[in-house]
Amino acid sequence: MSRNAEVADRFEEMADLLEANGVEYKPRSYRRAAENVREHPAPIEGLVAEGRDAVQGIDGVGDALAEKIVEYVETGDIEELTDLREELPVDMKALTSVEGVGPKTVGKLYEALGITTLDELEAAAEAGDVREVSGFGATTESNILEHIPFARQAQERELLGDARPVAESILARLCDADAVARADVAGSLRRWRETIGDVDVLVASEEAAAAVDAFLDWDAVDDVIESGTTKASVRARGMRIDCRVVVPDEFGSALQYFTGSKDHNVHLRNLAIERDLKMNEYGVFDVSSEALRPSSSRTESDDDVEGGKTDGQRVGRRIGGTTEAEMYDALDLPPIPPELREDRGEIEAARDGRLPDLLAVEDVRGDLHTHTDWSDGTASVETMIAAAADRGDDYLAITDHATGPGMVGGVGLDDDELREQMDVVAAAAADADVEVFHGVEANVDADGDLSVGADVLADLDVVIASPHSGLGEDRETATERLVAAVEHPETDVLGHPTGRLINDRPGLDPDIDRLVSAAADADTALEVNANPHRLDLHDEAIRTAVEAGATVAINTDAHAAGELDFRRYGVHTARRGWAERGDVLNALSAADLRVGLD
Repeated sequence: MSRNAEVADRFEEMADLLEANGVEYKPRSYRRAAENVREHPAPIEGLVAEGRDAVQGIDGVGDALAEKIVEYVETGDIEELTDLREELPVDMKALTSVEGVGPKTVGKLYEALGITTLDELEAAAEAGDVREVSGFGATTESNILEHIPFARQAQERELLGDARPVAESILARLCDADAVARADVAGSLRRWRETIGDVDVLVASEEAAAAVDAFLDWDAVDDVIESGTTKASVRARGMRIDCRVVVPDEFGSALQYFTGSKDHNVHLRNLAIERDLKMNEYGVFDVSSEALRPSSSRTESDDDVEGGKTDGQRVGRRIGGTTEAEMYDALDLPPIPPELREDRGEIEAARDGRLPDLLAVEDVRGDLHTHTDWSDGTASVETMIAAAADRGDDYLAITDHATGPGMVGGVGLDDDELREQMDVVAAAAADADVEVFHGVEANVDADGDLSVGADVLADLDVVIASPHSGLGEDRETATERLVAAVEHPETDVLGHPTGRLINDRPGLDPDIDRLVSAAADADTALEVNANPHRLDLHDEAIRTAVEAGATVAINTDAHAAGELDFRRYGVHTARRGWAERGDVLNALSAADLRVGLD
């Protein structure tokens, strides 16, 4: 998380607290500024160093907000935010994670019942107190109780997109330290799971204490939870980060051990036992009777090095562990990519030579789902096109929202506006260094139809059909609606198929087998929305799609130029779903894609 993100988080919190207090208009300004600060390409601390005029160069940041940014960068605090927290001492993030509970609801519940935490909200709802608050009722109270378990679970895990930048920040610092030979992330973060518990960092060093000191010296550390000569845990940027230091010769075995899921590692250890091997974080050891037989040729120092009687975890003759590949090679297996290490058949596939040739980030050649300031994006058509060219992409599709179900606040273009935009996009495309497609994100209505006229759809290059309403409907209804959408003759991609927001709302729960079968038959791609808040389709659904012969499209759904960088989250999610290059629509060249879309 950069300082930009820190400022954005605090502006969003201020917006929520102001809204909870009944303040009009001002929250909108804070949210707009937060979005623009978060996506600004230059580090906010650099702009502060240049002066207030540079800070005010960020769209939506006037003199008052610039002053608060300077205050935060220079002091680590915003006095007005502190005052707002004291005035309304609630756990806003936790309470608003309950579906249907927004900042205004939090404010009303605090004023009426003094509710400040998720536990207090649950207790009040169970006691029947919520229904007595003006404007609520039994149905609202029941809905709150129904969604609290999901909200509580969401509070326990961090989004991949929040944790990964934090981990990469500390890795960059560690790799610059003289005492550190290598460093990498481990655990579920290295497997690119959509949410993680703690950030796990593994370091190789011959000077463990110095490596730990380098970790603790990180300027983002807010609190040291514990520290020793080979391990330390801190809280930084709202997350727990655990660091473990090993000697360089054991880095590969430790990285393998601390990356795989528990089930993956148990499966491997059982295979090792069958071969008279012992596999752990220190390496893989031959523990056959021959290897363990005392030998006059072995010395006490040999035992120390190879594991002998001095260390129960290093018993036997060490045959591998300097690299991860050596760990798998000892079991006659090729290295298994980190994303697959979940014990979902990857070990059997490795044994049988059936591991997929997983998609790589560079295989995706363009983005088919992006937004501009014509709808709810923050950048112009020209800016988004230029950003795609700067990334080295081959093409970009402009697909602003259409009006229809789920669109509120005036967001979305009607058919006439879409035709007007066609001319703007065509003019921008004429001068672009990338191939430009013009499309739309149409809304899927209750019957599975699209919220754009058939004549307009026919004239567009790309049609993304997305559910934005009815996200709480039952499985059968959801399945019928989504199947109808993928079977629509103009639909090219079913956008974020479940409509979920990770740690926020579960979204639809369609019959994935039926949906992917329909998509394969209709030659409609299913989106892997790369926004870290979505990652929709999720990994297991992607694998179902791939096995059914359906195509996926990895799109960022970018609403700002910087969000085009979300692509890597979509690619690694697709890798978790065993996707290969040939499974991905936008791994095609621009020419082949245009033919396929026609």
